[in-house]
Amino acid sequence: MQTSQPTAAVPPEAGVEAQAKAEVEAEVKAEPEGPRRGRPRSEKARLAILQAAAELLLDRGLSAASMDAVAEQAGVSKATIYRWWPTKESLALDALYARWAVADPAVRETGSLRGDLLAQLRPWALLASSRPYGRVVGALITEAQTDPRFAAEYQERFVQPRRENARAIFRRAVERGEIPADTKVEATIDALYGPLYHRLLHGHAPLDDEFVGDVVDIVLAGIKPRSTG
Repeated sequence: MQTSQPTAAVPPEAGVEAQAKAEVEAEVKAEPEGPRRGRPRSEKARLAILQAAAELLLDRGLSAASMDAVAEQAGVSKATIYRWWPTKESLALDALYARWAVADPAVRETGSLRGDLLAQLRPWALLASSRPYGRVVGALITEAQTDPRFAAEYQERFVQPRRENARAIFRRAVERGEIPADTKVEATIDALYGPLYHRLLHGHAPLDDEFVGDVVDIVLAGIKPRSTG
């Protein structure tokens, strides 16, 4: 017979969500440990959660993508969600990253800096502009401004992987002699992504192939060595 575990005391001022989370965490701890079976089933549940979270984020925004709503749409318990994600913001981050990873699977080599950048940025821009991703990103950025712990997670799991892909592109360009070795790569990456996120967040003009090409050409004109003579 399985004995119930006491729920950790949560002060009333912590709110209903904190109380619910404490109850779910107690439920997770109370589950009997045994041989790890059903790996494919666990992976199926994880993917269903990410899918449900992404759809809720895009349809209703971060505030509506509660753990309860995700659990209901994914057909899992909240205990299952909390095994992998401690907060809805962490889940939202992974759901967004999983969607965008489809358009940014790896650093693509085309043989030129311009070609590599276009191959990297155009699929992302197409996907990012296809649904209201700007609203989701805006909400995550806002959360990162007020929560230092989430800000660190946002940087590590969302911002830096994309920047590292861009750094690899510029390293190859230096090796080919396309740009000087002392190119200020970090500032150049900001100059590339800044305009794209500006359009994504503000929605004042299309984030399309033509705009991506214009941004890449403007930035490269500023860092490529000028011919003499």
